[in-house]
Amino acid sequence: MKTTDYIAYTINRLPKGYVFTYDDFYNEDNNNEAIIKALNRMASSGKIEKLSKGKYYKPEKTVFGNLEPSQKQIVKDLLEDNGKVTGYLTGLSIYNQLGFTTQVSNAIQIGINEVRPSLERGRYSISFLKQKNTINKENINSLQLLDVLRFINKIPDTNIENTLKRFIEILKEREPKKISNLQRLALKYSPSVRALLGAILEQTNLGDLEMLENSLNPITKYNFKGADKILTKTEKWNIK
Repeated sequence: MKTTDYIAYTINRLPKGYVFTYDDFYNEDNNNEAIIKALNRMASSGKIEKLSKGKYYKPEKTVFGNLEPSQKQIVKDLLEDNGKVTGYLTGLSIYNQLGFTTQVSNAIQIGINEVRPSLERGRYSISFLKQKNTINKENINSLQLLDVLRFINKIPDTNIENTLKRFIEILKEREPKKISNLQRLALKYSPSVRALLGAILEQTNLGDLEMLENSLNPITKYNFKGADKILTKTEKWNIK
């Protein structure tokens, strides 16, 4: 099969919005130069879209134009390494997905253990947030929730009261095992996050508070203006 035919056949079998690179088509019968030329011709003809250098996707066509890939597809190579999870989506896109804000952005933030320089990919700017906990599939959702508390004062188009209300709604739907995991992971976050989580868990009668209480300095104060409108135990947790 000719390189062009092989690539067209393979792309036709890919789901819409799937991001691919030259490596997805390389085999002993097709050299890189031929693959690159074929993909660039298809991008020029509109059969596929070019995301950034060496990265393309199969667009989903609508009456309003072509839909872009999901952010997870756009950065999937930055989230895994040989099948091992190395990062997770966080920031505004996740706050929006979880119902904390209505805003969306071209900025993508990724939590990773070893911070690396920011980069651009098409119209998207990608930055990295240091995560002290081990990252795996099981704890990604908990880390995303803890990041909400970490940046609660910076989430746009909302306020602390509304964020806490939504956070409590989410927690009430979680299994006890996941609540316990959330507490354990919180121990590697800042004291202010641990204090706020403790006040939330006491408000909802969830979790074992001793773990979080013992991790805090009893004289340190934490500033979360408006939290006392939702949480009744802010004074106990030194939240003002």
